Amino acid sequence: MRIRRGLRRARERVRAWIRSAPGTYVWLVVLFVTTVALHHMSPDFEQHFLRQRSTNIHELSRNPVRVLVASAMWIDSGKWIPYAFLYTVFHAPAERWLGTARWLAVCALAHVLATLISEGALLKAIRDGIAPHSAVNTLDIGVSYALAGVIAVLTYRIAPPWRYAYLLAVLIIFSLPLTAGRTFTDLGHFVSVLIGLACYPLVRGRGKAWNPKETLAAMRD
Repeated sequence: MRIRRGLRRARERVRAWIRSAPGTYVWLVVLFVTTVALHHMSPDFEQHFLRQRSTNIHELSRNPVRVLVASAMWIDSGKWIPYAFLYTVFHAPAERWLGTARWLAVCALAHVLATLISEGALLKAIRDGIAPHSAVNTLDIGVSYALAGVIAVLTYRIAPPWRYAYLLAVLIIFSLPLTAGRTFTDLGHFVSVLIGLACYPLVRGRGKAWNPKETLAAMRD
C-alpha cells in the first residue's frame, strides 16, 4: 500500500513538473516524433531531407524564416534521450523561472542570432578563400544554440558567489572548443552563451536567486 502511494505521489510530481514547463516538453515531443521519423529514412534520403531544413548559407538565402524554424525541430545525431535529460535539467527550470514567453524569447534570440552570426562568419571565410565554396551547403540543424543560450541565462538564477563559479564553468566549456577547433558551430555556441548573458533584462523581477547553501540546509532539517 505504501509503495502504491509512493508511486502515485511520484507520478503526480512528474506530471506537475511537466505541466509547469509546457513549452519545454511540447518541444521534446516534437523532437521525439522527428527523431523517430529520421530512423525510418535511408541514410542518403536523410541527408537530403535535413539539408533542405538546414540553416546553411544556401537555404538561408532562399527561405530564411522557414529554415530557422524547421532547423530547431530536428536532431542531427538521431539521439533523443540525451536531449530529454538536458531539456529537463536546463530548459524546464528556465521556463519555470522566466515563464514560457520569456524563456521562448531567450531560445529564439540565441537560435536565430547565433545562426546568422556563425553563418555570416562562414560566408566571409568562403569569400576570403579560407573555406571551400561547397560549405554553403553545410548541414546545420539542431537545438544546441537555444540550449546554450538558456544554460547561460540560468547564471542569473543562481545567487552569488555560486553564480560566478557557474559562469566560469559555462565560459570554459563553450570557449575551449572555439579555441581548439574554430568551426562555425563552435563560434555559434559561444555566441549563444553571450546572447544568453545579454538577456539579463528578461530576468529582472523573476524572484529571489537560488542559493545552493540554503537548499542543502533545508534538506538537513
